[in-house]
Amino acid sequence: MLPRIEQLENQLHPVMAAVSTPKKPDITLYTGQTPNGIKISITLEELGIPYKTHAIDITKDTQKEPWFLEINPNGRIPALTDTFTDGQMIRLFESGSIMQYLVEQYDTEHTISYLKGSRESYEVNNWLFFLNAGVGPMQGQANHFFRYAPEKVQYGIDRYQNETRRLYRVLNKHLEAANTEYLVGNKCTIADIAHWGWIAAAGWAGVDIDEFPVLKAWDERMLGRPGVEKGRHVPTPHKMKAMLQDKEAMDRAAKQASDWIVRGQKEDAKK
Repeated sequence: MLPRIEQLENQLHPVMAAVSTPKKPDITLYTGQTPNGIKISITLEELGIPYKTHAIDITKDTQKEPWFLEINPNGRIPALTDTFTDGQMIRLFESGSIMQYLVEQYDTEHTISYLKGSRESYEVNNWLFFLNAGVGPMQGQANHFFRYAPEKVQYGIDRYQNETRRLYRVLNKHLEAANTEYLVGNKCTIADIAHWGWIAAAGWAGVDIDEFPVLKAWDERMLGRPGVEKGRHVPTPHKMKAMLQDKEAMDRAAKQASDWIVRGQKEDAKK
């Protein structure tokens, strides 16, 4: 009987070792200096995970090249590749999907997440999807009509700025009522990280963050985190906060962005 037990243990040992050994990251982040791009670098820095960075110049349409479309068929940043548990490459696109993958695979100590299946984990998902379906798209459209559109369309400006303000009020009211440092308790999670790049750029959309004092305090609290400070400067320096104090710099940046956005729209219309 003993030899049979030893034989079984020998067979199980490699399997148990694979289960107990943490997965080694082999991450390449494809990103640019945008509110969506810095979500992922901040997440990686908060987790302390090593990663390689491949800067994508969206003004040159690098994200639309065939090699990149194999990683993200939608041709948008951020995207990420890693070696999965089966030893094969896995691709991740859409920032919320990437963030969920990173915490599920690597946040074993729940540094920026909560135990899967807990009440708090579902609340994190609530706010993560609130950002992905609300704040990001609405503020993005406010940016477009306020900064980039070649023709001034006041209805579009008002529509999306007002909706962005409404969403900010939801966040401000929630933080005030919860009386917590972060969106879900007193722990910074991927829900907070997902929001930060957008809230930090409120002024770019023509929204005054001073209208939302509790949210503004949260913004400053987030900026004080070392992981946020380091991750926001990937792959290039994060200049939004400083640029919002310089009207000439804002005008130059808006003009440059408007030119390639309009050009891209015309090219897409021909396809």
